[in-house]
Amino acid sequence: MKALRFVGVGLPPVVEEVPVPVPGPGEVLVKIGGAGVCHSDLHVLDHGAQGAGSKPAFTLGHENAGWVAAWGSGVQGLREGDPVAVYGYWGCGHCRPCQASMENYCENADAVPQAGGGFGLDGGMAEYMLVPSPRLLVPLGSLDPREAAPLTDAALTPYHAIKRALPLLTPDANVVVIGVGGLGHMAVQLLRVMCGSRIVAADLDDGRLEHARQLGADLVVNSRNGAQAAETIRAFCGPRRAALVLDFVGLQPTLDLAVQLVGRNSQLTVVGVGGGVLPLSQMTLPFGCSVCTPLWGSRAELLEVIALAQYGRIHVDAHYFGIEDGPRVLQEMRAGKVHGRSVLVPGLN
Repeated sequence: MKALRFVGVGLPPVVEEVPVPVPGPGEVLVKIGGAGVCHSDLHVLDHGAQGAGSKPAFTLGHENAGWVAAWGSGVQGLREGDPVAVYGYWGCGHCRPCQASMENYCENADAVPQAGGGFGLDGGMAEYMLVPSPRLLVPLGSLDPREAAPLTDAALTPYHAIKRALPLLTPDANVVVIGVGGLGHMAVQLLRVMCGSRIVAADLDDGRLEHARQLGADLVVNSRNGAQAAETIRAFCGPRRAALVLDFVGLQPTLDLAVQLVGRNSQLTVVGVGGGVLPLSQMTLPFGCSVCTPLWGSRAELLEVIALAQYGRIHVDAHYFGIEDGPRVLQEMRAGKVHGRSVLVPGLN
């Protein structure tokens, strides 16, 4: 089968022919219907994957959905052809957070040999993917797997980040979304259905900002000039400023902007892994402001995200490509040319 592979740190991904995996005891083989392309894939290409179980070369792709194809001994309750989403973060499965479906906060994360498919083990940018346990599969119901694949990260991650801050998001509050690409455009939609707060979207790309406006943002601001953007957003928010700032970029300029926007008793949530640094002291941020660095979301929250999509309350602005297009799509993402979410679909020419 064709697969888009990580072959070494700093090297471009390669489309290769690899064997179809055979599920062993407790494992499930999924026929992939779609695999989302994420900025984290670029991070893997640039820095590799950590963990003792990481392979020197592996198939990329951690946003995956498809159909149950086969399973090993000990697996029960599945039927061939069941449409499923693959929960992306693989914890130990036994600790308290994992038992509560929050494998994203697994207590034994440092000892688990890998974080999941596409992060050291074979992911879903291929025709088939091997999943180590049926607990990592979430039923899709009527959703098309290629449409559902990005929900497993591009929607789940902002959903989790927003849900943590819901007590702050009253109808008279303001929330700022910095970066309205793959995750940010989902955050705008999720905020619309999860709370009544006013939404501000900030980005460098006017096309993304117009999309955010169409999705329900109350104010869109080009943040190329950080000082001017901060002034405009503060004027819109008033003296309370923002109850929540979601930074989906994490570069130094976006963190610097975020610090200027949060108000008292607020939350600054950094989701992006751009490598910016936030100096923290008693006087760095307004009193009562907390800093949050959430990771992905729980399996139970993925069920909730899928329900929102099934009911038509959120949708991914997705663009579909074949596995062979993967290297070009990743390069375009690196160049900032991708709007919404790109999805690789096996067999699509």
